[in-house]
Amino acid sequence: MQTRTFHGPITTLDLGKALVAEFNRGNLRAQLFGDKQKAYVQIAKPGVTPSGGRTAITVLLTAVEDGVMIQLGQQDWVGIAASLGLTALMALHRPLSLLNRIDDVAEDIGSLQLTERIWQAIDATVTGLGASFNVSERLRRITCPHCLTANAVGEPACIACGAPLGPSQPKACLACGFVLQAGASTCQNCGKPV
Repeated sequence: MQTRTFHGPITTLDLGKALVAEFNRGNLRAQLFGDKQKAYVQIAKPGVTPSGGRTAITVLLTAVEDGVMIQLGQQDWVGIAASLGLTALMALHRPLSLLNRIDDVAEDIGSLQLTERIWQAIDATVTGLGASFNVSERLRRITCPHCLTANAVGEPACIACGAPLGPSQPKACLACGFVLQAGASTCQNCGKPV
């Protein structure tokens, strides 16, 4: 399951409605369930389709402090694999039948790219709403380990007692937006080095 966290002025329903608007057309159907704390968007081909195989993906949207965590489920590949297999068998027996299945092959390839299309739609929506992977200004506060005074992130020393704050500075993963503890060398969410 792929997970990304975006920080800023964004809600689960903002993202859910944008995904439904983007994918509830053509040969796909999208539905939004849930509320501001947790929402699900199901994107699928309805019923039995004559081409392209059956595919479905669920997007889980969870509200986190000053942002939204997005988890993209695994795509159902069975229908796509069956459709591609049928095309291959037909091509083996009657090579010219491949001409009749060109639309089906194109539909299969489009279905294989659905996950990437969903992430592109999410990226465009969060950028439009002013959110990003960066830790938002509201979360940019650290507590002095000596006197427990709140300080802005980036301050070299505590505004109350003057103690150094460098080792306490949090940061966000540049690959997925997960907020990391100070001193972390790899992201706990995606495993990439910081």
